[in-house]
Amino acid sequence: MEIDKAVRESDDRRLKTKYNNAIYVIQRTLALYSIEEVAFSFNGGKDSTVLLHLLRAGYYLYKSGQDHSTFDPDDCEITFPIRIIYFESPSAFPEINSFTYDTATSFKLQMDIIRLDFKSGLEALLKATPIRAIFLGVRIGDPTAVGQEQFSPSSPGWPPFMRVNPILDWSYRDIWAFLLTCKVRYCSLYDQGYTSIGSIHDTVPNALLSIGNSNNGEEKFKPAYLLPDGRLERAGRIKKFSSLPLSAVSNGLKSEDGNRKCMITASFIAVGDEILFGTVEDRLGLTLCRKLHSIGWAVSQFAVTQNNVDSVAEEVERQKSRNDMVFIYGGVGPLHSDVTVAGVAKAFGVRTAPDEEFEEYLRHLIGEKCTGDRNEMAQLPEGITELLHHEQLLVPLIKCQNVIILTATNVAEMDREWDCLIEFMRSDSLLVVAEPFVSKRLATTLSDVEAAHPLSGICIEFPDLYIGGYRESRKGPLVVTFDGKDRERINAAVEALRKKFQPGSFSEIN
Repeated sequence: MEIDKAVRESDDRRLKTKYNNAIYVIQRTLALYSIEEVAFSFNGGKDSTVLLHLLRAGYYLYKSGQDHSTFDPDDCEITFPIRIIYFESPSAFPEINSFTYDTATSFKLQMDIIRLDFKSGLEALLKATPIRAIFLGVRIGDPTAVGQEQFSPSSPGWPPFMRVNPILDWSYRDIWAFLLTCKVRYCSLYDQGYTSIGSIHDTVPNALLSIGNSNNGEEKFKPAYLLPDGRLERAGRIKKFSSLPLSAVSNGLKSEDGNRKCMITASFIAVGDEILFGTVEDRLGLTLCRKLHSIGWAVSQFAVTQNNVDSVAEEVERQKSRNDMVFIYGGVGPLHSDVTVAGVAKAFGVRTAPDEEFEEYLRHLIGEKCTGDRNEMAQLPEGITELLHHEQLLVPLIKCQNVIILTATNVAEMDREWDCLIEFMRSDSLLVVAEPFVSKRLATTLSDVEAAHPLSGICIEFPDLYIGGYRESRKGPLVVTFDGKDRERINAAVEALRKKFQPGSFSEIN
């Protein structure tokens, strides 16, 4: 069989390992289910093309091992009995449709064409056939891969069948290593700069492969297999931005005021027993507060958690649903106490899984000390992780939906990471910039008892402002703080407070 021979003769040890593991999953499936009970969902993409040829090889090896005396390998090259399912969509690229039908003809595939949505189509198909298991070309990092194993029952609410994922742990590099090593045909769009193909409405060539304009003015692109960083495979998908799910909770207070309802809120979590024991002083929280206020974000909460997975997970779970963004720092690295990534994964209900591109990045950064399965730092939350790279960062930031894991250990590093986040914001709408907060502080020698009631009245009169008070020492002056987006409102609140006391009772401080 040409696929098996090509891989066996290859010098790529990694590809051989991936191939052998995938073939095992395929043969295990064929042993558990009859040929009438299995199907393959083919969509014409690169991952699906790889799986098609793995299934051809797997079926060949399974049959040849089952009965040497009666099995004809030449017949296996022609006849592929596994049922193929193709969900035809009007939004599919014409090249994808053409490639799919040409492939079916070339390999004499038994293909069922379904023109319904995936769920409805499956329901109809499973009612009409004895299918119990479906091979899928899902890989870790795909949006649909969250929580899946190589064998995963269908989700609740879906028709019952076994999802079989032979290439779940394959990377972008592995996919192209297989296609090029085995010299199999793939969709022509991949030679035009497309690296991840969705619909005609949300897919463009990957700009990272652009090589300028041709003589007729059209932009030209290198082929997909030349993409240097597989983590940027989906950079050609057009992102659809919707309005942020803005929280109505600001600084722990609920308000019906319109300004506070539309406030963009963030919280942050520091991870470290060393902070809770008072061994070290956390200076990053103050820095992050100021930076968030500089782009108009309100900070709703600052928490410090212990160095254990459950504590981190509970805090992330609590804050991610209440805020537009959660920042977390500390506890990132290879030490036993570095549990932040695992805690974030648990908060989202996903497992951590090896990210092979990230592992290669780390190996380049810290050498061969970072190797294989021992590299805990390369275990990232499965299916929800986006790596934020910048040339100024030694280590990329990790973004899991609305949680950003910062790696800074001091204020200078935090400044650098923040500057990179601001650049990401400009290029990718990562953060939304709003009107920055305006602050004003007044000092008075009045006692707390004298100031309390009038201040409460000002808070009620100006619910859109954040009004607080503090003393640096019990015998020192009382400092009243006013924070908000509208300078005129702050000035009005300050004037209203002054009118409640004798002239000169309050002095403005910088």
